[in-house]
Amino acid sequence: MYKAYVVEINDLQKHPNADKLQIAKVFGLSVIVGQDVQVGDIMIYFPSDGQLNKEFAEYCNLLRKKDANGNNIGGYMDERKCNIKAIKLRGEYSDGLLIPVHKLTDFLKLDKDYFDVGNVFNTVEGVEICKKYVPQRNNKTKPMSQSMKQNNKIKYPLFHEHKDTMQLVYNESHIVPGDKITVSLKLHGTSGRTSYTKVAKEKDSSFIGKIKRLLFGNKDNNEYEYVSGTRRTIVSDDNHGYYGENGFRKEHHNKFVDKLHKGETVYYEIVGYTESGQLIMPQCDNKKLNDKEFVKRYGETTSFTYRCHPKESEIYVYRITMTNDDGVEFNYSTDQMILRCEQLGVNHVPILDEITITEDNRDEVLEYVKNLAIGKDKIDASHIREGVVVRVENRLEFIAYKHKSMDFKILEGIIKENATSPDMEEQEG
Repeated sequence: MYKAYVVEINDLQKHPNADKLQIAKVFGLSVIVGQDVQVGDIMIYFPSDGQLNKEFAEYCNLLRKKDANGNNIGGYMDERKCNIKAIKLRGEYSDGLLIPVHKLTDFLKLDKDYFDVGNVFNTVEGVEICKKYVPQRNNKTKPMSQSMKQNNKIKYPLFHEHKDTMQLVYNESHIVPGDKITVSLKLHGTSGRTSYTKVAKEKDSSFIGKIKRLLFGNKDNNEYEYVSGTRRTIVSDDNHGYYGENGFRKEHHNKFVDKLHKGETVYYEIVGYTESGQLIMPQCDNKKLNDKEFVKRYGETTSFTYRCHPKESEIYVYRITMTNDDGVEFNYSTDQMILRCEQLGVNHVPILDEITITEDNRDEVLEYVKNLAIGKDKIDASHIREGVVVRVENRLEFIAYKHKSMDFKILEGIIKENATSPDMEEQEG
């Protein structure tokens, strides 16, 4: 879930190519600010890919505005979107937005000491200040109804949804000496999950049904079915989902039929194209980066195809679980997941490194992990990496953190700038 963070500015450097700009460091990320910002200032950090409350953005004079002569007298935000993007300004990255905390307390008419450093929020006193930015839907495709979602959950109560991964930069303190981590490539696609799961059937309330249960128990309630879904919903032949075409999902569903153990669920990323030839994730116009070196390296457009041809898609497994009849979930380790993928004949996400955290190497390892997010994709060198996922192996529950590369964040912002509807993942959010 998107949140804002109250921070103290402790690291401030002069912008090398602009006299009136500075670079503040927040959670290790660079954010370009004006020359009025000073070390010790308390500010609110709004990460990239967020959307500000329009009235608050207007109060801070962040919206684009011109005077009678056409001169710009406002900020950089589109008043319809109020979105926060990662950008590159005069050769330096800027990831997010910093606003003095007093701006928000003044806007909400709160006491000046209302916020403490370390506060995390998206709503204050009932007013939503920020949220994740999702392009507005301009097409006719509608998401699955809430009643359909609930019915599916009732029918397959042990088919657990995709578990969200948290941002690494805000959770570094949770990785401690003694932890064993696995770093895998993060792929830019849409989530999928397939399970051989127990079906919750309605009890036969008739007299004969009651007699059967007395004689034979509830055997009729122990049937298993193969089922697949997106992050939040279940896909079936009679459900056209979000895009009116689930053929590309069904193909991958069939890879697991008659192969999974009872209670086994496989979570994976689907990349490439839909059956109609539509890219699963939108294309980006690289020229809008205004970065000649990037265009020279990756071409004028970025298409996250992962070496798939039009109308083709592929899956990469990143998690497998076993859930018993009581709903208790056991997570396979990364090594177990890899072995199981070999048995099933499916891909797993590329593993970039495995590291044990110590007192001496912790900070160095975290910096190394972030650097692994940068550069050409390991599967398809024609485009950049989205980032990496860090999984903590020595925990009973599934704990993973994601870190996206700055170049990807900038591309993502450009894609959303012209989007007419949410992408496949955002529709599920």
